[in-house]
Amino acid sequence: MATAKKDARGGAAERRSARERLAAERAAAERRQRRRRILTWTASGVVAALVAGGVWAATSGGGSGKAKTTASGATGARDASAAATGLPPWPRPDDTADRARTEGLAVAPMEGTAQHFHTHLDILVDGKAVPVPANLGIAASGNAMSELHTHDTTGVLHIEAPTTGKHYTLRELFTEWNVRLGATGLGGLKPDGSRTLTAYVDGKKQAGDPATIELTPHREIALVYGPANAAVQAPSRYDFPDGE
Repeated sequence: MATAKKDARGGAAERRSARERLAAERAAAERRQRRRRILTWTASGVVAALVAGGVWAATSGGGSGKAKTTASGATGARDASAAATGLPPWPRPDDTADRARTEGLAVAPMEGTAQHFHTHLDILVDGKAVPVPANLGIAASGNAMSELHTHDTTGVLHIEAPTTGKHYTLRELFTEWNVRLGATGLGGLKPDGSRTLTAYVDGKKQAGDPATIELTPHREIALVYGPANAAVQAPSRYDFPDGE
């Protein structure tokens, strides 16, 4: 009888040991599976981050190439289909939203909310104001807009961006407008010995390429083209409506 009890206890111990080994093997297998899943998720996250980074670089104009300055656009002298852009007034192009994409600007169905401010632009040619068209940067269909755009002809430039930290210049606006802007002229207007193109920021004369002037909150920018010896009173401020 004692021997039978001893054998029974031994058998029970062996069964417990077998169950414990099986449980340990299962736990080890589960740990290995969890590690594989974690490695898979991590690798996927890295790939996604790299892809997203590539997409961002492609759409934001990032890269190691030399930065552009002069705004690309028609002058009327070389592009027969855009002859109307040679001399003001310059119309809004139908592909204005597509042109915004070429500058790395975000184009989406809704305005961005991460950054929102306004700049004002005046253009004076021979003392007469040239209107900045409404809906620059906004698709002809009305279902997409650039983070840099206009809504009316007041010259107020809207920056409503999905991200922060970006910088915006006149180059991007004039590329959306399909009007060439640079040190060599504005559209088909070229400075020469008797006529000049001068840029002002908050009433102060600026040197260099006007296309590089940065758009910042409540900045007043003026582009003035006319006789070299003409007296110029460039606007120094713009009265933005409350809330803008």
